[in-house]
Amino acid sequence: MNSPEPQPLFRPLLRLRTAVPADAEDVLAFWKEAAEGTSITDDVAGVTRLVTRDPDALILAEADGILVGSVIAGYDGWRCSLYRLAVLPSRRRQGIATALLEAAERRFLAAGGRRGDAMVLEENERAHRAWAAAGYRREDHWRRWVKPFA
Repeated sequence: MNSPEPQPLFRPLLRLRTAVPADAEDVLAFWKEAAEGTSITDDVAGVTRLVTRDPDALILAEADGILVGSVIAGYDGWRCSLYRLAVLPSRRRQGIATALLEAAERRFLAAGGRRGDAMVLEENERAHRAWAAAGYRREDHWRRWVKPFA
């Protein structure tokens, strides 16, 4: 019996791009599968408003035409805020989050940003490890205070 020939390792090219309003439904479906938690802004209107107001904020990663990762890299001229770093579960540990964070950090540096602040769910231990591996550290002396407007 002949052994099958070894298959070369193939890693599809990762394409990073910014989202457009037409991506809103696909992004929401992706977040349901890949992101932890939900937000009051998780609707087509919220995503569309984000990419209309700040066209460079929502960075998407695609491989073979499939959405495999996202990060929101919002910059208001004062703070560099990171949200929704998510990678498709079947594509984790392949450098996608690293590529997204590098793109976000390049955006911030080009705009004059000096520090990235990441919003991370307290109970998401996997995310804690990923952010720490990327060089971010937790600051326990801050707490987030919120008030929904709707």
